Amino acid sequence: MSKVSSALTVAADGDVRIVTLNRPDRLNGVSEELHRRLSEVWRELADDPKARAVVLTGAGRAFSAGGDFDHLLRHHTDPELRERSIRIDRTIQTEMIRFPLPVIAAVNGPAVGLGCSLALACDLVLIAEDAYFADPHVSVGLVAGDGGVTLWPLLTSLLRVKEYLFTGDRIPAAKAVEFGLANRTVPPDELMREALALAHRLAAQPAEALRATKLALAAVVEQVSRGGMEAALMAERATMTNPDHIRIITELAARAERRANPPEER
Repeated sequence: MSKVSSALTVAADGDVRIVTLNRPDRLNGVSEELHRRLSEVWRELADDPKARAVVLTGAGRAFSAGGDFDHLLRHHTDPELRERSIRIDRTIQTEMIRFPLPVIAAVNGPAVGLGCSLALACDLVLIAEDAYFADPHVSVGLVAGDGGVTLWPLLTSLLRVKEYLFTGDRIPAAKAVEFGLANRTVPPDELMREALALAHRLAAQPAEALRATKLALAAVVEQVSRGGMEAALMAERATMTNPDHIRIITELAARAERRANPPEER
């Protein structure tokens, strides 16, 4: 059904498919491979005749910590990669909006940047009580082109969108529910059980009625978000070579490297 990839896995639980972001040692940071697979998997699942619902989650202790530093750094000097990344971001957003089956996000830990956008692109969002959302694009010198501008205004007030996109502040699980960014909080050890139970409940609904209802809602989302999506993507591409972004990502990557490889004590 799907291409073999260690960065993203697809497992079957009856007529439910479990899509797992699978780079737990990097907090499921989005590498080039994972980015590409996220643009492909929705079409593959739509073509699976036995699939009726999907759960999207992350391996380990994070849903996704956002962009992988190595991948982000390459964008500074590789124009082809910048163009490809924007095309992939556009495809991910479009494919998730148009995907005909219900998708439940099981947000098991931090969902940051693109990870936040992936969760909020799902139809229903269950979030662990100790998880949080954050979109720090602006704080690292980028425009929030991979979903923040597209999705957040459809889910919560524009005032809240501006506050949290402009500052990059974390949104704890309970506040995410209050804001309309998640359906409910769940104890961490019950998250997957509850997400799967909900997915199986949706999978048992009359398939054509559910599919047609979702696609009708998707038409509304596309109509409202199309202009903002394209403007944000073009602006994000431009800021990939902005001096502020290059400086901030270079500093963050160096800091992460020092934490991973502390100097030996003398």
